[in-house]
Amino acid sequence: MRVLVTGVTGQVGGALAAKLAGSRTVVPATRSVLDLTRPGELASRLDEIAPDIVVNPAAYTAVDRAEEERDLAFVVNAEAPRALARWAERRGVPLLHFSTDYVYSGRGSAPWREDDETGPLSVYGHSKLAGEAAIREVGGQHLILRTSWVYAATGSNFLRTIVRLAREREELRIVADQIGAPTSAALIADSLCALLDSPEGLSSVLDRTGGLIHLAAGGSTSWHGFATAIVEGMRIRNIPTKAEKIIPISTADYPTKAQRPTNSRLDLSKLSQVLGRSPPDWSAGLETELDLLVSSGI
Repeated sequence: MRVLVTGVTGQVGGALAAKLAGSRTVVPATRSVLDLTRPGELASRLDEIAPDIVVNPAAYTAVDRAEEERDLAFVVNAEAPRALARWAERRGVPLLHFSTDYVYSGRGSAPWREDDETGPLSVYGHSKLAGEAAIREVGGQHLILRTSWVYAATGSNFLRTIVRLAREREELRIVADQIGAPTSAALIADSLCALLDSPEGLSSVLDRTGGLIHLAAGGSTSWHGFATAIVEGMRIRNIPTKAEKIIPISTADYPTKAQRPTNSRLDLSKLSQVLGRSPPDWSAGLETELDLLVSSGI
């Protein structure tokens, strides 16, 4: 079985390609292979590759820059998924597409269910929601996986940033009023493989999910809580750190071009039902990624 994975130079795409390679033929679709900024060329490229499954974690993820590059964000996050969905629908190929907690407004404190009303606050969120709508409009076999606060021991992400800053500064000021579940790329890859390898078969999984599922780590914390856990984990592992104070601040104290949701909690009931188990707490994934940082010789 040939599985095409986009965005393999990114966190999720890289983790997926590595995990899937153990049991399937993975086609790593870098930009030179499949350029999502050129949706009109995707069908012909897919015809050449002829995958049996298309997995699309690739996206325009520069949340603040998207406020100024709206057209590009919508091309990559909406028009490209539409083109992928059209090709997949014509060929009878399942499309697994990743989305985000940014499709919600972030109001309240209850975890967001898949059927809750959406309400993006940013261009990025609107573009990702448009991509979801395009895939559903096309139809065919598809599964949209909404995730949140993705990080890994490699790449550019919150974990790596905090590790660097903690080694450089005695004081860190971190937002404490945005709540979500830090989710490792490894957890996402493991969960997706479990869905693909389900004894009931992928078609049945797609039917049971209704084409939409939340995929994230269990539990929740703030960015401040996440940063505190990272620095504590550094100390336990004897990773040099200067950080003595991690000061909680509000979103208003750290203004950004794009508005972030304050409540990014995702309800994981459907995921737990389909997998037959609840996802591990976010803190477990952090321990693994910190160990990987140490083994890589940061």
